[in-house]
Amino acid sequence: MTSFFLFLSSVFKWSFGFFDFAGNLVNWILFIVSCVLFVYWCYELVTVLGNNKDKDYTSPSKEIRPYYDPKIYKKG
Repeated sequence: MTSFFLFLSSVFKWSFGFFDFAGNLVNWILFIVSCVLFVYWCYELVTVLGNNKDKDYTSPSKEIRPYYDPKIYKKG
């Protein structure tokens, strides 16, 4: 019976080492994925949205204040 518990102990020690390795592997994978997403986000902010490209925007509406509703904003 003692040999069974020694075998069970060695299985537990092996499984804890395996989970430690698998956890480290998953952490590194998540770290690399998050770094790639951060670099992509910075690229989008700097190159795609940067350089004041929003100044070239023209409203599709012909009105001067397209979001102004006098019924809502009237004083009184």
